[in-house]
Amino acid sequence: MIELLTDPHTWAAFLTLSILEIVLGIDNLVFIAVLTSRLPPARARQARMIGLSLAFVFRVALLLALTWLMSLTATVISAFGFELSWRDIILIAGGLFLLAKGTHEIHNEVEATEHETPAAPGAAGATFTLILVQLVAIDLVFSLDSIITAIGMAERIEVMVAAVVVAMVVMFVAANPVGDFIARHPTTKMLALSFLLLIGIALVADGLGFHIPRGYIYFAMAFAGGVEFVNVLAMRNRGKRRKLRPGQLRQH
Repeated sequence: MIELLTDPHTWAAFLTLSILEIVLGIDNLVFIAVLTSRLPPARARQARMIGLSLAFVFRVALLLALTWLMSLTATVISAFGFELSWRDIILIAGGLFLLAKGTHEIHNEVEATEHETPAAPGAAGATFTLILVQLVAIDLVFSLDSIITAIGMAERIEVMVAAVVVAMVVMFVAANPVGDFIARHPTTKMLALSFLLLIGIALVADGLGFHIPRGYIYFAMAFAGGVEFVNVLAMRNRGKRRKLRPGQLRQH
């Protein structure tokens, strides 16, 4: 164990993998934030914590099942020029789920099909349970992609687990601020939904063997997020100016 802690290669692998796991966790965090945005604030925070806890459990469980996990890359279906493994099938299914979910949420936002009506007894609990089921399904997909990446970058299980723990701590800290921000700003939610579509396309492409460099995807997300952040600041400043009295406005 002492040799592991004093090995510079181990620390380099740990830092690199931690950063990569945090970046990969952004996808999961965006999905959780969007999915819980329709819940009341207290229930939304509870759902986020449960979703992230499940994501952590899935990642550690997959790390401890390395032999089985690596067998998922073996070809199980070969047809029409495509060779698909269980990993590919799971990624494709997860990507299609994100595309369907993102499209459905965008349709609801644009068409305003969801009207605020009194909830029937037990409806809130049913909605919460449905959201948790969806979180479990997508957590499995993101965990699989994340851990396969970790296996390819590190050789020691201790390094992988430590990197996953660091990434999950960062996600726990960021979950509520990100979720609350998306819930308060409708345009930001629409941007997050477009990210889900982008991530879904990337997962389907990966499952079909067409790898899209993640750097391009995250740069596009970061650029769009930066533009939206400036837009939110501009809207906030315009709102402050409207509240100023005419006399104060002339002084400025």
